[in-house]
Amino acid sequence: MNILYEEDGSFKVGSVMVDNTSSLQVESLSGKRSKIKSGHVMLHFTQPEMADLIPHAETLAADIEIEFLWECCPPDEFGFEDIAREYFGHQPSSLEAAAALLRLHSAPIYFHKKGKGRYRAAPPDVLKAALAGAEKKRLALELQEKMTGQLIRFELPDTFAAQINTLLYNPDRNTLEVKALEAACAATHLTAVHLLHRCGALPSTRDYHLQKFLFENFPRGTDFPAIELSTWDALPMGAVNAFSIDDATTTEIDDAFSVEKLADGNWRIGVHIAAPALGMPRDSAADKLAASRLSTVYMPGDKITMLPDSIVAAFTLSADRVCPALSMYIDVDAQTLAILTYESRVERVHIAANLRHDTLEPLFNELTLAEGKLDYPYAAELTLLWQLVQKMEAARGKADNNTQLDYNFHIEDDHVTISHRRRGSPIDKVVSELMILVNCEWGKHLAEHGFPGIYRTQQGGKVRMSTIAAPHQGLGVAQYMWSSSPLRRYVDMVNQRQIIAMLNDDAAPYPKNDTGLYGILRDFDTTYTIYNEFQRNMERYWCLRWLQQEHIELIEASVIKENLVRMSDIPLVFRAPSLPEQLPVKTRVQLTITGIDLLDLSIQTRYVATIASDHASVEEELPDEVVEIATDAAPVINNSAEVIDC
Repeated sequence: MNILYEEDGSFKVGSVMVDNTSSLQVESLSGKRSKIKSGHVMLHFTQPEMADLIPHAETLAADIEIEFLWECCPPDEFGFEDIAREYFGHQPSSLEAAAALLRLHSAPIYFHKKGKGRYRAAPPDVLKAALAGAEKKRLALELQEKMTGQLIRFELPDTFAAQINTLLYNPDRNTLEVKALEAACAATHLTAVHLLHRCGALPSTRDYHLQKFLFENFPRGTDFPAIELSTWDALPMGAVNAFSIDDATTTEIDDAFSVEKLADGNWRIGVHIAAPALGMPRDSAADKLAASRLSTVYMPGDKITMLPDSIVAAFTLSADRVCPALSMYIDVDAQTLAILTYESRVERVHIAANLRHDTLEPLFNELTLAEGKLDYPYAAELTLLWQLVQKMEAARGKADNNTQLDYNFHIEDDHVTISHRRRGSPIDKVVSELMILVNCEWGKHLAEHGFPGIYRTQQGGKVRMSTIAAPHQGLGVAQYMWSSSPLRRYVDMVNQRQIIAMLNDDAAPYPKNDTGLYGILRDFDTTYTIYNEFQRNMERYWCLRWLQQEHIELIEASVIKENLVRMSDIPLVFRAPSLPEQLPVKTRVQLTITGIDLLDLSIQTRYVATIASDHASVEEELPDEVVEIATDAAPVINNSAEVIDC
């Protein structure tokens, strides 16, 4: 005796070896023996041959019209043998019964399964809806296959153009477009971004990285709503003419300096910080706007400002203007340049000039200082400041180390120029040391008056943010806060509010244990990390673009650690797997570029030769956190543990 039985949703045949009533021992066509439950048996048969039943039944089932079979069904539940009798008009043979069973089972839209070999015809309204759904699914699958074919041919389907950002940065795998894209990626062995790039979906490789950042961090765009500043009390006028020192592209001029000869022969040095906190009190509309961004975003050739141009224009320390400022005056002994007193004020200050690095540095540098050349504007003031900051740096216990390099990117008409200069030039030191001074002293004064602030601390080599004043070992100071860049960083503006309130004997905008202050610290730390990572990625992008632009094939690099290397001419750090093992740190090697991927931000190289072991290299080893960053395809531009406001 042979049987037709159901197992795992499909039908099989077997020969009965032992019938135990509730179960049977059967032997399949392949000779495999197994035990099945009697309840799974659909049909007992002797004819046709066991091997022929299912193939012949499938052939016969293919001729059964589904719609006619459905019309033949009773309204109630029925067995497959009953409908076979109704359809064929006589007692069905084993082959006809099996054919009816297979046809019923193959059409779940028309026939709903109710048990072993039992079904019920779908009601007309249910069937109509199910057929419409099936047709819709068929058309969708047809469209998906069409889009997949287009993508494989590197043609962009029409519906993709409006969805590129979503497809790249937040794909929904339930959509036809994503399913088609995934299928095309599997067929072409390309990633989604590389495939869409081949299809012409990306305006440029730069836009891919920029739009990804904007999609994730600025979903509503970068435009600002209309905003009004709050009014503030009239401020006294400072009796100084200040000057700023900034990069040529800087528009958010946060700081300026003044030098005044006192009646007793001593010097009064003024550090003047833009004061947007005056017009942006806590929880004002402008404050909420700044809090939503937390920092200016920098990238080579562009930036996304924290504040609207109108607010920046109102407070930036532009030349030939009188600007509100938070000032610190430092009285300095004329002979020893020892600091005698500190005094802070909220006032108006006349900005006489905006000095720019590109024009100032050729005039104000180590060589001109050594030669005593003072034939440029503010030469005497800058020379005095240079002498002062050298003593300040020594007082912090920091050696005169100017071995590190800073890199500048200039983008014009999609052409990149990368220049560098040694950190620690007179310009750098004048600005950075005076910023360290005011950030240290204002942090100290806040703590002494019981005003909380947001501090940068470094202990055990780790830099973190805190609301409690604590040492910053890297800078060699007892406490250090960010308060000198309020146009560019939100924590600086928060700290500025605290400082102004302290100076005016007002209540602290952020009192002790204020949960809002802790929230700002947390959000800023997270956001600032994201912004910095984006800046590093874009700097890496332009480094790779520069290599392509200059048609460079052979490069020199220095070993940092294992097969991690750094190029000699540009700030590009990458893995070079082909390096010989165990090369000493700082060994200079020659590599051939074999490939550059501007979408993955990767570079492939092949080892050519070892040049030298350069232990006298001016480049210092990278900190561990920078090595980790470089491994993840990010370059190092400013590789110190703490980058000072400059």
